[in-house]
Formats: sequence, structure tokens, C-alpha cells
Amino acid sequence: MSEHLIVRVVVKMLVPFILLFALYVQMHGDYGPGGGFQAGVIFATGFIVYAVVFGVRRTIKVLPLPAVTLLISSGLLLYATVGFATLFLGGNFLEYGALDSNNPVHGQHIGIIIIELGVGITVAGVLIAIFFTFAERWRP
Repeated sequence: MSEHLIVRVVVKMLVPFILLFALYVQMHGDYGPGGGFQAGVIFATGFIVYAVVFGVRRTIKVLPLPAVTLLISSGLLLYATVGFATLFLGGNFLEYGALDSNNPVHGQHIGIIIIELGVGITVAGVLIAIFFTFAERWRP
């Protein structure tokens, strides 16, 4: 598809909006439909669409494989950190109310936002890594 000028121009215009929409879904997830998983899928879709049109090699230059690995590990680390923080503060694993002992509802809100962010980062990284893995193996 890289030889079609119209497709290239449309994808270049769409990808920033796809990534921005992923951030909206991520931030809006605790008040409505959406959340970390959906945002991660949308975010990964932006890079996958870019790779389909411009090629995997060019996409890897934009988002190198160590950055993808960093996305995956940082999302998991963020998730685990919240879990162990709640244990350290006297609650059960992922008992968000322990994050703010004065106002457990506020602690739950903070915990859910951080956990959803970790899920979104991890899902985006994993989907991009899966796509890169399969796309690199396929050679016509």
C-alpha cells in the first residue's frame, strides 16, 4: 500500500487522531465506556495502521523494539506497584481504598486510574509486539 499517495496522506493525517482518541478513552474510562484495555487496543491500532501503509521497518524506526519492551514492562510494573503499595499501606493486594486512609473513595479513584493506565500501556505494547513479530516473519 505504500505506493498509493492518497492512502499515505490519509494515514498520516489519521494516526495522530487515533492516538489522541486512545488517550481520550484512557482518561475517560472511569466515567464512561472505555478504559485501559480499549485505549491500549486503539493506541496499538494507530501504529499497526501506520505499519501496514508505510512498512514495518519504518514503523520500527518510529517506535523501536526496546521502546515496545519498555512499554510492556512499565505497564506491568505500574500495575504491580499499586498492588504492593496497597499491601504496604495495610490493605489487601489491589485494595485501592488503602491508598488514601482518610478518604477510601478517593483512594479507590486514584487506584483505578493508575491501574487502568498500567493496563493500557501493557496492552498497547503487547499488541504492537505481536504485530511486529508476525509481520517480520511473513515474507512474500
